[in-house]
Amino acid sequence: MSKGTVVLAYSGGLDTSCILVWLKEQGYDVITYLADIGQDEDFEAARKKAESLGAKKVYIEDLRAEFVEDFIWPSVQANAVYEDRYLLGTAIARPCIARRQVEIARSEGAHFVSHGATGKGNDQIRFELTCYALYPEVKIIAPWRIPEFYNRFQGRTDLMEYAEKHGIPVPVTPRAPWSMDANLMHISYESGILENPKSHAPTDLYLMTKNPEDSLNTPDVLEVEFRKGVPVKVTNVKDGKSEDSPLNIFSYLNEIGGKHGVGRIDIVENRFIGMKSRGIYETPGGTILLKAHLDIETFTMDKEVRRIKQGLGIKFSELLYNGFWYSPECDFVRHCITKSQENVEGKVQLSVFKGQVYILGRESPKSLYNEELVRAAIPHVHRAGLSLFSLPNFSHVLGIDTLNRPCLTKTSEKCRAEFLEGRPRPPAPPGPGAPSPHPRGLLAVATVAWMCRETTTHVMPLDSSGLMLSGQRPFEPK
Repeated sequence: MSKGTVVLAYSGGLDTSCILVWLKEQGYDVITYLADIGQDEDFEAARKKAESLGAKKVYIEDLRAEFVEDFIWPSVQANAVYEDRYLLGTAIARPCIARRQVEIARSEGAHFVSHGATGKGNDQIRFELTCYALYPEVKIIAPWRIPEFYNRFQGRTDLMEYAEKHGIPVPVTPRAPWSMDANLMHISYESGILENPKSHAPTDLYLMTKNPEDSLNTPDVLEVEFRKGVPVKVTNVKDGKSEDSPLNIFSYLNEIGGKHGVGRIDIVENRFIGMKSRGIYETPGGTILLKAHLDIETFTMDKEVRRIKQGLGIKFSELLYNGFWYSPECDFVRHCITKSQENVEGKVQLSVFKGQVYILGRESPKSLYNEELVRAAIPHVHRAGLSLFSLPNFSHVLGIDTLNRPCLTKTSEKCRAEFLEGRPRPPAPPGPGAPSPHPRGLLAVATVAWMCRETTTHVMPLDSSGLMLSGQRPFEPK
C-alpha cells in the first residue's frame, strides 16, 4: 500500500534519479517536477527518463518570466549583494522553484515534497522554509539527511552502482571535477578541486562568460531605462537593437555581458549553517543592472531615504541568502524597498568592455540633481570651514528636494530663485494648515543665517516647507 504521494524537485541528473527510485522503494508514489529557470537542459529527455523510472506524473514548468519579474527584479531594486560581492543567483532561484513545487503538491493532493539538496548546503534551508511558509502541513523528505539513505550512498561510486542495478541511465560524458548550478541569473561552481581555496579556477570552467582578455576589442554601449527601479527597456546604442519585455531584457544583458566577460567573481562566503565555502560565480546581466540601478537610484533618490534603503538592502540580501524570502520580515523589507523606488526613473548609458561596466551618463524627469544650483555662483558658501551643502536639510532652504519630501511651495520656490540671485525677499505668512516647524529644517536655516550674517543677505527662518515661521523676525546682517 502506498505511503502517499511525494512531489520531487527533479533535475534529471544522477542524484535525483536515484532518489526517485529510492522513494518508490520506500513505498511512495512519485511525481517529478522540473523547473525551467533558464538552465541549459534537455527537458524532454528528462521527462522520458523520469517516466521510464516509474514517475506517476511529470511536470516541466517554464518559470523564466516569473523568475525575472517576481524575483530578479525585486533584487535589482534592492541592489541585493551578499557580503559585498555575491549577487545571490542561486538564492534568488530557490523560492521561485519551491513556490511552484508547493502549488503542484496542493493541486495533486500530495502531502510530501522532496529535494536532492545535501545536508551541508544552504539550498535545503531555502527549499524547506519556502515549502513550510506556503504549505505548513506539508511533510518534507530530505534523503541526504536520512541515515538510511546517506549511509547507503556515501559517494558517487555508490550512486553509480545503484543506478546500474536499477536501470537508471548514467552519464556517458566525463563528469567535471566540480559541481555546477545554472539558471538565468548566473552559473555557480563549487566543490571538488575548488574546495582548496588557494587553487585557481581552470580556464575551461566558465560557461556563461568569455575570458575578458579574449573578449571583443570594441565596447557595447547600452542605454537602460528604469521605471520605479525596474528595467523597462534596454537599447544597444551602436546597432539600435532594443528589448522591452522583462525576460528579453535580462537575456539580452546576459548576452552582452557574457561576450565581454562581465560578472566573474571568486569568493569565500559564510553559509547560513555555520561554515565557510568557496564559490565561483558568473553573473553578467545582473552585474550590468546593479551598476545601472545604483547610478539612477543615486540620481533620483533623497539622500536620507537612500541611507535607510541601503541598510534595508543589506538586510534583504541576508534574508534572501538564508532562505527567508517568504518570511514576514522579508515581506516587510520588500515593501519598504518598493516604496523607496517610486521615483527611481530614467535612463542610464553605459559601456560594457573587457570585463567592466563603465557609466557614461544619465537622465531622469525626476532627477534631484539641480544643474542651476551647481552652476550658480552663491557668495560665501564656505564659512568657518563648513560647507552649506554638507548640512542635512540645506536642500530644504533652497527648495532642491522637490520629489521625496514635502518641502516646496510656490513661496519657497520663489525664495530659492531670489536667494540664488542674491536678493532674498520675505515670504508670505503661512496659510491655513501650514506644517509645523521641523527641527532639522530650523537647524539648517539657522546655521545658514549665522554663516551669512556678515553679508548683506537677509535670511528668513523657515520651517521644513520653506515658509516663514509665524511670529519670527528675519535675521539681520551685522
